[in-house]
Amino acid sequence: MQQTNLSLYNNSPFHPGGNALKRAFWYVVNVAVFKSSLLPFSGLKRWLLRLFGAKVAGGVVIKPCVNIKYPWNLQIGANTWIGEGVWIDSLVKVSIGANVCLSQNALVLTGSHNYKKTTFDLITGPVTLADGVWIGAGAIINQGITAQTHAVLTAGSIANKNLDAYSIYQGNPAIKIRPRVMENN
Repeated sequence: MQQTNLSLYNNSPFHPGGNALKRAFWYVVNVAVFKSSLLPFSGLKRWLLRLFGAKVAGGVVIKPCVNIKYPWNLQIGANTWIGEGVWIDSLVKVSIGANVCLSQNALVLTGSHNYKKTTFDLITGPVTLADGVWIGAGAIINQGITAQTHAVLTAGSIANKNLDAYSIYQGNPAIKIRPRVMENN
């Protein structure tokens, strides 16, 4: 029976973008500004993300203690909220629409590993969260997932498959439990 051998791991086909200096500088900025609870100012965070190549629309709120892997792989639409402790693991493209809510400690993952290979190869897939999506506290969106407009992934749930528009998903793995019906104020 074959066994995993991490000494043979090689992710050389993966290229995160940016040169080594840019990645190192982003690491420092991410730790000092984004992952910190000392700087709660969304305007500064939006500016820094743009400086590093992210496409960020106006009105985006970024709470303290957010971790963003590579901002040059990130696009965020207007009036989106990113809650405390959110991790956007943007190894490849992450597209977040307008009016999206990523609640506290949500994870947006674009990478994993191929457990079928002894070399545990890196696998990646882009994530798309369309307009009006709500990802609940502690929920996980796995690589390659698209959440269609106004889909909801409830707190603590794990999305391993695409989420349909105006649908509410719950569980591990997340399953559709009911439609999302919205009312006017």
